[in-house]
Amino acid sequence: MTTPLSPGAVSQFAVLDALLGGVYSQGIPARDVRALGNTGIGCCEGLGGEVVLIDGELLECTADGPPRLMDDHEVLPFVDVCTVATPPAVPLDRGDLAALRTVVDERLRSRNLFHAVRWDGTAERIRTRVTRRQSPPLRPLADVAAEQIETDSIAIEGSLVGFWMPWIYQGITVAGLHLHFISADRTVGGHVLEADFGPGSLRMTAFADFHLRVPTDDRFLAAELSHDDDHRIVAVENGE
Repeated sequence: MTTPLSPGAVSQFAVLDALLGGVYSQGIPARDVRALGNTGIGCCEGLGGEVVLIDGELLECTADGPPRLMDDHEVLPFVDVCTVATPPAVPLDRGDLAALRTVVDERLRSRNLFHAVRWDGTAERIRTRVTRRQSPPLRPLADVAAEQIETDSIAIEGSLVGFWMPWIYQGITVAGLHLHFISADRTVGGHVLEADFGPGSLRMTAFADFHLRVPTDDRFLAAELSHDDDHRIVAVENGE
């Protein structure tokens, strides 16, 4: 079954290397994120948690309580969002996160396109993380992630939402597969670190258009961003 190519676009606010450099004082309002699509992932103001946009619901996952719907005025310093219809579902057997990455890789329409990814099913075990909200002076993402709060959940139904991005865009975004989890009962959510899955279903949609909007605050405009290597991104994404 071929992964369908959508006529829409993946829209992104900010660049990942800015977060790595501690530049995330401005964000995009939640109401604008919802206007851009029904599916996506991002982070909360001040890196104070992880965000999941699923079926049009924009949910904030923090260390302060269960996931909750975000208000229109709340801002996201980084987000990827798109509109996904209902692509054909591919049934998947049990496996871990590495096995899921392999299946996603096999189903890419092209390694030069952007792909929205969604898995639905029961996680036999899943480890998620959130980070605590920062106050000025803002610290680099790697320092914030070093103090991440991890949660282990067992036998929990839910969805993985995220993107596979081409490797040439590493530093602009997270290259490869980047996933967030939200439980069906909306009690658990966050960035996915580890997982063992029961049977589930996988849906993927490819996009040829990528729309990037960057902040315009003084801190971002004054920062000279560069991408020397990706070891910091890999460490942050894997929770190392």
